[in-house]
Amino acid sequence: MPGAVVIGAGPGIGRSVARRFAREGLPIALLARTRVTVDAVAREVGPLGVPVVALTADTADDTALRTSLDTAAAQLGEPDVLVYNAAIIQPDAPGELSVRAHQDAWAVNVVGALNAAAHVGPGMARRGGGTILITGGMPETNPRYVSLSLGKAGVRALVSLLDQEYGPAGVHVATVTVAGPVAPGTAFDPDEIAEHYWRLHTQPRERWQSDVLFSGLATAGPPDWLG
Repeated sequence: MPGAVVIGAGPGIGRSVARRFAREGLPIALLARTRVTVDAVAREVGPLGVPVVALTADTADDTALRTSLDTAAAQLGEPDVLVYNAAIIQPDAPGELSVRAHQDAWAVNVVGALNAAAHVGPGMARRGGGTILITGGMPETNPRYVSLSLGKAGVRALVSLLDQEYGPAGVHVATVTVAGPVAPGTAFDPDEIAEHYWRLHTQPRERWQSDVLFSGLATAGPPDWLG
């Protein structure tokens, strides 16, 4: 069975998405920046009885990212699902970050997603199907989180571009926009958020959504994001 690649496989959404797809029997490739992080998630996914490959790569390093994706494909086969969940989340006000710091954030928040999608998307298109899901956020810009606001706006543009490129061939490209701080047992529980990734993956083509806004299980209105 074709598997899923989860990039940004940390203890929050990445872990929950990997577990959700593994429960459906999909082999899972996990990518994170550090060995400690990815191995911890792999230990939680492994008992679900599917093949698991744990790899490290800095998503800002295109060569390392592509090498890891190739390694995953060699061990598990070409993926049916790509989930990009990597991001640099940091508070910064207008004018506070250097040009280099903005470039570093953009490289992870947007360019890494672009490079990963461009690496696996053509294969999905040739096969006539697949799913590319990117974790979004910041549905409203916030001057206390400038680099993240810019990055998530870039993700929304990227999803539109990828849909134009690969959608006609049967590749579903979408974001899950998370409008609050993720933590287990809260309104933004990662296990609840992960359900939307699986739902997007299994949507019939005539009902495809390009974005799902997760605004919290118990919030009456928009939360003060990360406030």
